[in-house]
This record gives sequence, C-alpha cells and structure tokens, in this order.
Amino acid sequence: MSVLDLARPEIRALQPYSSARMEASGGEVWLNANESAWAPAGDAGLGCNRYPDPQPAALVEQLAALYGVRHDQLLIGRGSDEAIDLLVRTFCRAGQDAILIQPPTFGMYKVYAGIQNAAVIEVPLADDFSLDVDAVLAAVTPAVKLIFVCTPNNPSGQSVPRESIERLLRQLDGRALLVVDEAYVEFSCEGSVADLIDRHECLAVLRTLSKAWALAGARIGSVLATAAVIALLRRVMSPYPLPSPCVAVALPAFSAPGQEQARAHIAMVRSEHERVRGALAALPCVRAVLPSQANFLAVRFDDAAAVYQRLLDAGIVVRDIRRYPKLGDALRITIGTRAENDRLLAALQGVAG
Repeated sequence: MSVLDLARPEIRALQPYSSARMEASGGEVWLNANESAWAPAGDAGLGCNRYPDPQPAALVEQLAALYGVRHDQLLIGRGSDEAIDLLVRTFCRAGQDAILIQPPTFGMYKVYAGIQNAAVIEVPLADDFSLDVDAVLAAVTPAVKLIFVCTPNNPSGQSVPRESIERLLRQLDGRALLVVDEAYVEFSCEGSVADLIDRHECLAVLRTLSKAWALAGARIGSVLATAAVIALLRRVMSPYPLPSPCVAVALPAFSAPGQEQARAHIAMVRSEHERVRGALAALPCVRAVLPSQANFLAVRFDDAAAVYQRLLDAGIVVRDIRRYPKLGDALRITIGTRAENDRLLAALQGVAG
C-alpha cells in the first residue's frame, strides 16, 4: 500500500487553491493579485506590498542543499509547528484516526491532534527516557496514521539511535507515516535520517532554523518527505506561508560567513553544555542531570519549585517541566552564553540540597 493511501481521501481528492503568484510569474506590471501598487512606509525594498513567493526558490535551494534532499522533497513553512499541523490535518480523519507519541515529548503533537479531533495513543518512554521500539510497534493499530519521534527529545534531551529509526521504518511501510522531529539534530552525534527518505516512503523529517541557526524569530521550518507526500501537503498549506521579511533575514545565514558563524555557535554550545552539566551535577541541590544531546539540560532538583523561584528572583528564566511524565522534579535549562551560564550557576550556589 502506498503512503498516500494513509491520507484522508478528501485531501487526496481536493482541488488545491491556485494563487495569483503560483499561476503567473515574470512580467513588469503586476495587476493580477489585487495588491497595492505602493510599498508601505519603512518597507526598505522588501516589496511587502506584493504577495511573497509561496516557496522562494533561493531558500528552497539553500535548504535542500543543507538537508541533502531534492527540491521536490522539501516544503518550507512557519516553523516545525506548521508542518506538524499540516501532517495531522492531511492524514487524520476527525473522530476516526490517531497519532502515536512517546511522552514525555514535545507538546504540540498532542495539541494539533486535539484540534483535529484525532485520538492520541501514548507509549511512554522507558525510565531512562529511551524509546521502546517493540512497545511502539505493538501499539500501532489501523487507526494510527502518524507516529511522532522527537530526537533529540524535548524535554529530556536524549537521542534515538539510528538503528531504532530504521527498525521502525522497516515495520511501518504501508502501515503509518513515521515523523522524525529533528529540531535539535545539529547538536546531536546521531545525525539526520533524511537520507533514508528515498528508501522509505513512510518517512517524514521535520527540521527548523529556530535552534542551531538562531532564527527562532523568523519562524522557518521544513518538512522533508517523498515528492508525493510533499505535493499532498501543499494542497493543505495556506497560499502564502512565508513572509518576505522572514525570507530576507534567513537567506544571509547560508552565506559563507553565516554558515561559519552557525558552526562556531554550535561548537560553543557543545562546549558550554559539558561545562554547565558538570557544574550542575556538583551542586548539592541537584539530584541528577539527564543525558542530553540537545542545546539544553533537563535537571532534577530536590525542590524544583524553590529553585525556579530563586532563579526568577535573580532575573533568570528557565522552563518548568514538572508537568511532564517522569519529570515531576525537573527544570529544563537552555545553554546560553558563557556569561549567562555563569550567572545561572552563581544564582544556584548555596542552594541547600
């Protein structure tokens, strides 16, 4: 069975909207989209009076090269969040289909399933936050259309070995679409699994520029999949998902200096990650620092609520993740600059265990 057979039949039959920018390009006088002929104040040459290219060629070219996929295997949207929403709306019939997740994990999978009225099947991570492949496969029913695997996982920080992903793919062909969320993969030693797309049509990979590429404010993410799946998602996507200013901000990141800067920042994060991990583990108020291959650490405290408040009083904001399963005593701490990390550690000095 083709992966497309898993999608909602009404989406497969949908006649997608054809925007003015999609139907015609080129020309010198644009009178086809009911836009303003005048740029707004402060436009600075961005051309915001005109609708943007739905999939800007220059950005598609850069991201396809970065992720090692063909142009037709890539769809760019407003962060990974939009990609998750598109996948759920495309593959899950309201009140009938389901997604499968492994808590504790990124909360938006469950949120978008709820918006679509799709069921959520949960297969908890093991006590050491590893993924149990056998348990995941045993939980797959005909109703499950999407299986989300976050690696490195948020909020625990642990990566899923490539062998586990490959094993899932071998068993899921024709049964469900495996969605591997690689938001933090640049910080991991495991690397991306995007190279498996040509061998497994049941694989989709989520990538983002928000973390390692320092473009969280630009809201640019991508879904990588077979050309057929990408074409199906484009039917559901809004006509103009990428604002021109966001694209203009993102493109310089792929220049030679931009890429060199990104690599330098990733190296600094990895170095600080190890330093901060060691310093936190030595504090009397810390029970444990969980293994992490992301740009953050999940840390267990004797009194997480008190530590959270102490840091807030010191002007330091961390993420309270006590609501997540198995993390009732934990806070998530992003690795910052060396000065920011030193300020964090100084604020925690003297906190009793």
